Amino acid sequence: MRHRLRFIEARVLPRGWRDLARQVVLFIGAFLLYDLVRGLVDGGSPYKPFGDAMKIIDLERTLHIFIEPSVQAWAQNRHWLMDAADWTYLNGHFIVTLAVLAFIYFRRNDSFYFVRNMFMIAMAVALVGYALYPTAPPRLLPEWGFTDSISQFLGVPHVDNGPTKAFLNIYAAVPSMHVCFAVIIGWTMARLVSRRLARIAWILYPALVTFVVVATANHF
Repeated sequence: MRHRLRFIEARVLPRGWRDLARQVVLFIGAFLLYDLVRGLVDGGSPYKPFGDAMKIIDLERTLHIFIEPSVQAWAQNRHWLMDAADWTYLNGHFIVTLAVLAFIYFRRNDSFYFVRNMFMIAMAVALVGYALYPTAPPRLLPEWGFTDSISQFLGVPHVDNGPTKAFLNIYAAVPSMHVCFAVIIGWTMARLVSRRLARIAWILYPALVTFVVVATANHF
């Protein structure tokens, strides 16, 4: 048994079992802490988050770039595309992120620790943004033509209370960590892959995630 474990460690694990366990514990701990702190930094009164959302809308309208309602309406007219966007927002993003992190750790280990640090820094910066600029997501602004597509997709409303409330902050529309993580892994994978089509796909991946978060009305 020990011989098999040593064989696996030598052939598969770039830095041994201890380092793998350390990285898993570090990521799990960081994400749990991030979710907990994000839930605690919930913006307090809803007046500021909705006020900040209106500031973004006013700025975009001034610059003639307030396209979010049109993007969502366009996607909703193509039900398969809307369903794909909803599923991707709920599941696909996390699957891709975890798969890429695993790939980098096992196959491009020398790049993993820089990527890990970028994730940690991004989450820390995002928490500052949530504290200073709590922003209501577009899905909570139906008067501007937005709909909560995720709730429609799941068939249940968003739950903002109960035992998970400590980990939930509905006023975290800025920044979008879906997009931030997509930029980190997209940029990294574009540098690591050798095939041109794969490189182009990873370069475009952040744009795909940006479309998803806008079409589902979860972020500006």
